Amino acid sequence: MTGTDNRKIALIGTGMVGMSFAYSLLNQSICDELVLIDADKKRAEGEAMDLNHGLAFSSGNMKIYAGEYEDCRDADIVAICAGVAQKPGESRLDLLKRNASVFRSIIEPVIKSGFYGIFLIATNPVDIMANITMHLSGFPRERVIGSGTALDTARLRYLLGAYLQVDPRNIHAYVMGEHGDSEFVPWSQAMLATKPVLQICSEADGLCFSRLEEISSEVRNAAYRIIEAKKATYYGIGMALTRIVRAILGGENSILTVSACLNGDYGQKDIFIGVPCILNQNGISRILHLNLTDEELEQFRKSCDTLRRSFQALEL
Repeated sequence: MTGTDNRKIALIGTGMVGMSFAYSLLNQSICDELVLIDADKKRAEGEAMDLNHGLAFSSGNMKIYAGEYEDCRDADIVAICAGVAQKPGESRLDLLKRNASVFRSIIEPVIKSGFYGIFLIATNPVDIMANITMHLSGFPRERVIGSGTALDTARLRYLLGAYLQVDPRNIHAYVMGEHGDSEFVPWSQAMLATKPVLQICSEADGLCFSRLEEISSEVRNAAYRIIEAKKATYYGIGMALTRIVRAILGGENSILTVSACLNGDYGQKDIFIGVPCILNQNGISRILHLNLTDEELEQFRKSCDTLRRSFQALEL
């Protein structure tokens, strides 16, 4: 954090994800200053103009403009949404080599500007892109955050809430692991208020357990279904990024499932992956350790191995 009262975010990448994030920031009055940076400067200027024209309807006041990498110098957060889009049928990991080269051209000028705030990464495959960011920037692990499974967790709570007929905000459950095909739901940790969801299922009919597995599958495949239907996903992740930023700028100590670099957590080390984390103005304050079953720990290990293999194949 810069230590001033001016909350500044530099957004790199003004595609659909970046601008859904920016639009959500404006509607929730999250920051005081927003600079849009894109290889296509004219597009960034147009997006800034469009957002500024809505300021009169906003509950707050923001300075919004198109800028350059040097404008990152005094930003609290640099959010990276730049990269090539996921194609229909393409896994997030297939995107890796195409987006790794994009990040090399971004991180260096951001660091050169003198930026020393917090990196927030949304570009897929997000866990590996966050790892790349830490390696290229040399930043400490707590100051590099990927959006991780924050959106997957929101999808889970929405579907679980609909099934149990309760407000999703009263569901306490997480999606952990890779933001991708190897992610999983640790059902042993899922709660409705303070009552375990598995206990609720044991008291209900037998269909309940099979429905949980269906929900888990729906969450895992949600992005593929949306991409098939409308070519891209952006509203949900834009709002998820806004929630993460609010937790950081507000020093909330809120728990969100973001992509964090593990340091012995859950028996894993030096890998970015989605886990419940406590977020505040310093970035990741600490990783929350859930009491996973042996089976869930094995699922987590397999997810880590998937990401580790992909990251090690890169030549950084």
